[in-house]
Amino acid sequence: MRARPSRKQRTDARDNRERILTAAGEVYRTHGIDAPVTTIARHAGLAVATVYRHFPGRDALAAAVFTKNLGTCREALDDALADPDPWRGLTGVIATVAAERVTDSGFTGAYLARNPDAVEAHTLRDRAETALATLVARAKATGRLRADFHPADIGLVLAAADGLRGGSPAFSVAASRRLLAYLLQSFAAENAAPLPPPAGIAVNRLLGTAWTATNDRAKTGAKG
Repeated sequence: MRARPSRKQRTDARDNRERILTAAGEVYRTHGIDAPVTTIARHAGLAVATVYRHFPGRDALAAAVFTKNLGTCREALDDALADPDPWRGLTGVIATVAAERVTDSGFTGAYLARNPDAVEAHTLRDRAETALATLVARAKATGRLRADFHPADIGLVLAAADGLRGGSPAFSVAASRRLLAYLLQSFAAENAAPLPPPAGIAVNRLLGTAWTATNDRAKTGAKG
């Protein structure tokens, strides 16, 4: 009968798994989603066999990193909804997701391009749409958020932040914070001037999917 792993062995296993996921996320940013497992193992400071002990292959590892990234978005939404200050909750979740995206370097988009039917992504997208609509309504009710703000405007902000990808993670995050500070101030109801109609950028910007592709599919379906 095989002996049960000790507490230290279980702790080491959890630590190694986290090291692998962190290393994989960092390697994907520089080498893309097809980065070799050997490169990820080297970056994590672990043996290749250790990586395969936790993840049977590259696809499983990429899926785990994707799930971890979604968890960050999910936690940000939960924190925002629980915040007693709706304005702080709304602006906080936008800032968190934008910072996550500018250091993502296209990994999420590449993963979804290969796995367009990822159930967890669609589930979070639906949840995000509902949560953000709730946050927008709450913030408007306090009088802090301008009355003509539309949830689609969040997509505009994230699209603008996407343009800051490409530099070092530290630069991208610092630049996105600066840009968001400018943009979020324009959300305030005080001294708000009329705006043009909202653009049709969906909340799937939160998940890194291309809104143009979504619109193209919708147009194709409409023609059919």
